[in-house]
Amino acid sequence: MADQALILTVIGDDRPGLVEELATAISAHDGNWLEASMAHLSGKFAGIVRVAVPAERSAALKTALTQLSGLKVSAELADAQKSAPHFPTTGRRLTLNLVGHDRIGIVKEVSQVLARHAVNVEELATHTSSAPMSAEVLFHAQAELFTAPDFDARALKAELERLSDDLMVDITLGETL
Repeated sequence: MADQALILTVIGDDRPGLVEELATAISAHDGNWLEASMAHLSGKFAGIVRVAVPAERSAALKTALTQLSGLKVSAELADAQKSAPHFPTTGRRLTLNLVGHDRIGIVKEVSQVLARHAVNVEELATHTSSAPMSAEVLFHAQAELFTAPDFDARALKAELERLSDDLMVDITLGETL
């Protein structure tokens, strides 16, 4: 029988050994840890993991994951057929870095601009910090983006720069290889 790809979402109170417990359960069911994104947020451990597991072991793995102490794990079968059919499979990868005074609505307004330009946000990481001289709170965002091959990066950058004037946000847009 073929392998199944599962997407796991994981959350629990952060403590040493959580990743090891998760990895042990996956390995014990002949699962292969393919990729993950995990973080510590406000005392919580949160993550998303893609694993491949033999189809005949999938149900047992899902059961074992629900029994991990202190972790809430959900598992969804990854289905390549459900990916957005209108989005191209070839295109351009971009990075977006944003720094500005923290305020409500920054992510909403930037994401609206990205959506208007049909830009897919593949990864997004944000955090806040104190400004060096004023101790004001700064908002930082880094994003990995995917666009169609004929995408007009200059038009997006111009609209983001107009937005940044309103939000007091510095935006850099650079194309990745």
